[in-house]
Amino acid sequence: MSGLAPLRRATAGLRWYVREFTGEARWDDYLARCARDGEHPLDRRAWERRRADDREHSRQARCC
Repeated sequence: MSGLAPLRRATAGLRWYVREFTGEARWDDYLARCARDGEHPLDRRAWERRRADDREHSRQARCC
């Protein structure tokens, strides 16, 4: 059984990395924040649209 522990740890690490890279973790953080603050969350599509708009209009998004 102990031979599976490193494989499980590696799989968990890979899953964490993919969720962070794809932004899936940000969605979960948003839902948790809404639940904590008692707010009604946006649906996933509206949240992604707002996130894309924020990235597009950010001063850091442009080189000039």
